[in-house]
Amino acid sequence: MVRPNSEKMKNTILTAVSLLVLSGFSLTAQDLDMLLDKIVPDTTPNFAYGTFKGTTIINGQSVEIPGHNDLRFLVSHRFGAVNTGFYNFFGLDQGTTRLGFEYGIKDAVSLAIGRSTYEKTYDAGIKVKLLRQQTGKKSVPLTMTLYFAGFAETTKWLDPERDNLFSSRLSYISQVLIARKFTKNLSLQISPAWVHINLVPSVADQNNIFSAGIGGRYKLTPKFSINGEYYYLLPGKTADDYANSLSFGVDIETGGHVFQLHFTNSRLMFAPGYIARTEGKWGEGDVFIGFNIFRNFTLGRKGMNKY
Repeated sequence: MVRPNSEKMKNTILTAVSLLVLSGFSLTAQDLDMLLDKIVPDTTPNFAYGTFKGTTIINGQSVEIPGHNDLRFLVSHRFGAVNTGFYNFFGLDQGTTRLGFEYGIKDAVSLAIGRSTYEKTYDAGIKVKLLRQQTGKKSVPLTMTLYFAGFAETTKWLDPERDNLFSSRLSYISQVLIARKFTKNLSLQISPAWVHINLVPSVADQNNIFSAGIGGRYKLTPKFSINGEYYYLLPGKTADDYANSLSFGVDIETGGHVFQLHFTNSRLMFAPGYIARTEGKWGEGDVFIGFNIFRNFTLGRKGMNKY
């Protein structure tokens, strides 16, 4: 959309050019457009849309957030490990679930809450989009989003007689999500993360865990893409005791829903779990089949600049 003052300027220029034409000068339509673009360039930003289809790539967060006044309901499920065999129907008899809600504010901030069945863990988080990939008057080569969340385990105390502190149940994540949509089909993201766990089993274990994540999406059709994600634990006690999270999957858009089907060695669906507590090993068949389902609801009036 051209700004009103720019429109007035163009009208003035058009009038002047018309007078020149009437005075004996001739300009083709193409020449006229080129002249106007040089004098009054188009200042409308050209944003990159749909870097990722969902607010998660697989387990980890993507740079995406719900649009303004959008409420997104998320159901995530992980079955048991495939290597448990036929008796457990290759993991389908087992499973953990997370239910969550995400709400977008002004196309730049989203709030989220959720609950996982694993250790009855509740979570609350916020995502803030600082940069958005765009061309035009201002060129921004990437999208950057900050993600902060807290997590609380609520299972019964093993020893209720001792002096138990609620703070012992808490953990946190701070993460910078940086992504670029290289083509209409290919998007890549890097996701450095810091996880803090208040209470660890022993003094040798880490309270602070650092990880470097990378993820990507390749769109095969307008409604179907393949995704991959990997979180590398930086050297330390946690890296010695646990595995790096590696996941592959597909995104399927069905109109109003996004369905993600994937295979991962991470059973847990909240950040301190899939980053710092992944126990599964692909080489040993510790692979979990899982899915995420997103359902979007629009509340109130939409903003003018929907992401």
